[in-house]
Amino acid sequence: MNLDEGKKQKVAGWIDEGLKLAEIQKKLMAEFGLNLTYMEVRLLVNDLKLMPKDPPPPQPPNPLSPEPGAAAAPVGPEEGLAEPFPEEAAPAGAGAVSVSVDRVARPGALVSGSVTFSDGNAAAWHLDQLGRLGLVPKTSGYRPTQPDLQAFQIELQNQLQKLGF
Repeated sequence: MNLDEGKKQKVAGWIDEGLKLAEIQKKLMAEFGLNLTYMEVRLLVNDLKLMPKDPPPPQPPNPLSPEPGAAAAPVGPEEGLAEPFPEEAAPAGAGAVSVSVDRVARPGALVSGSVTFSDGNAAAWHLDQLGRLGLVPKTSGYRPTQPDLQAFQIELQNQLQKLGF
């Protein structure tokens, strides 16, 4: 397809405006009477060494940040939501909590592993595809203390960051 310089500049302008190839195809027909197939328009743009612009991806709203002008309501365990990973470490004397990550995740889990709490009790943990954390103690009915759970969450976060999660 041979276009004169004026038409080439017009097509380049349409590309700069962010028009899609189908829109350029319609404009070529409407303004210049050129009935081109989509493939011909694509080849024309390629011959002119132009690159159509991709629209910027939409930014998903952050569900954790309040909307502008809205007052942030405190959210805590009383609403049934788990607290995020705390900034502070477990209190002194809480003992050590060790976390390991399995090389191969358990079936149905995105990542899994084991944890030994400060009192010596062990449990298996897993994180599913929906981001839910599961904890299965080896001793039936065992419930770790709150400081141990906080230390576990911090150590788990550190271990997963090291692995690129």
